[in-house]
Formats: sequence, C-alpha cells, structure tokens
Amino acid sequence: MTPGLYIVATPLGHLKDLSPRALEVLQSVNVIAAEDTRHSQILCRQWGIQTPLISVHDHNERDRLDGLLARLGAKEAIALISDAGTPLISDPGYLLVRGARMAGVPVYAVAGPSAITAALSVAGVPCDRFVFEGFPPAQAAARRSYFAALASEPRTLVFYESPHRLAASLDDLSAAFGGTREAALVRELTKRFEEGLLSTLGELAVHAHAHAPRGECVLVVRGAPPPTETDEGERVLTLLMAELPLRQAVDLAVAITGVSKKVLYARALELKRT
Repeated sequence: MTPGLYIVATPLGHLKDLSPRALEVLQSVNVIAAEDTRHSQILCRQWGIQTPLISVHDHNERDRLDGLLARLGAKEAIALISDAGTPLISDPGYLLVRGARMAGVPVYAVAGPSAITAALSVAGVPCDRFVFEGFPPAQAAARRSYFAALASEPRTLVFYESPHRLAASLDDLSAAFGGTREAALVRELTKRFEEGLLSTLGELAVHAHAHAPRGECVLVVRGAPPPTETDEGERVLTLLMAELPLRQAVDLAVAITGVSKKVLYARALELKRT
C-alpha cells in the first residue's frame, strides 16, 4: 500500500454503496481512523475488513493528531472515514488533513457517497449552482438571524438538520424566505425508509409538525429570485429616507434606479406612515 492519508467515502446507509476501491484501501491500510468505531465495525464486518480501528472525532482529534502524523511520517498508510458519506463535510478530519499537507504527506481522495450531492440529485430543485451551509445554529435567535442573512442568496441552498429541530428550522426558513419558496426535504438517503418531498417551505413545515420525520435530514431550498427594478428602487429609497427629506430621497432614488417617480413617491408615503 502506498504510504499516505486516504480520505475514504463510505455508504450513507446502503452498505453495498461501498466502492471496490474503497474496500481495497480499507483492507490494505495500516489503520482506519473512524469517527465512531462502534458504527464503523458494522461496515467492517459486512465486508470482512480486519484492519485495526482508532477513533478520531470532534472531541479527540487534536489529541490524536501528533500520533497519527508521526505514523504518517513513518511511511504508514492511514484511512480516514466518517460515520457516513465523505469525511470532513460537517464531520471531523480537517486538522488531520491539514497537518498531513503541511508535513508533505500525500493525501488521496477515495471518492464516493456524499449526502449533499445525493440530495441535490433527487430533490427536483435547480442544482447547477448551489451553496452548502451545513447545520443551522441550534439556538432559535441565532438561527433566525442566520436565515435572514441568507434570504437573498440566489443559489440553491443545502442544509443538514437533525430531526428534532427540523420543524423549528422550517418555520424559521418560512419566515425568512417566505412560505412559498420552493424546497425539498430529503431524508434517510439510501436507507429503507428513504423519503423525498418537493413542495414549499410553508407546506414542508406543516408536514414536519404533523409527522415528526426521523432520521438524517437534508433540506434543499431554491435560491432567491433576482430582484426586480421596483425592488431595487424601494431598497435605495428606504436607505435614502433614513438620511434625507422625503422629496429629496425620492428624486435621488429615481435618478439612481430609473424607477417611476410616481411609484417611488407612493411607496415613500407608505413607508413614512409606518
């Protein structure tokens, strides 16, 4: 086995999704660094992998780092796996990969399953341009601010979410993005109870409250539509009205955006009343 660090993608759920190359690597390396060794033993038993396992997770990666880098420096081959999918994507491993790169150790990708791309491929939402946002904040106030900052993002958004926070996150997404924004809920990818729902954020929130979906959840949310000329006029007008008299703000907003003066003046009067 060529020495180095091998980043090995493992099945999301269906154990037969392990690639032949991944199997060969896991059988041949000196040690497998696994997020949860108890979970990974199931995969190893299924495929007859007898390679020793060592745990590397969020709480011990720094403590394990020097020892693993020393083994890599001694020309050993080490595989890094997470509980499911491609390591480092919302999973531990960054410190080890960076440490190996900085030490001049070869790092090899053994490509395979990823919940992000799997969810995008079945969601039914445009996926030519997307941004992965990982897990939203757990605290409600932080989560709402987080979603508000993403409301105008034009690319498709992909989130991971735990089942016990799913309904609350969908409520907050609906409030920030609008309940009619198209989205898909994909859960339990490649497993027995795999489910995919394409609807709106509002309807998905109702579904989550009614059915309390279980398992690993991925939310795929359509990006924001491009702002219209009127939207841009109102945005500029609102900023100017905070600093200038109404008529001057309207005149400047018209000059900057080209939106009808009649439209912006009427909107300025509405904003002033509120």
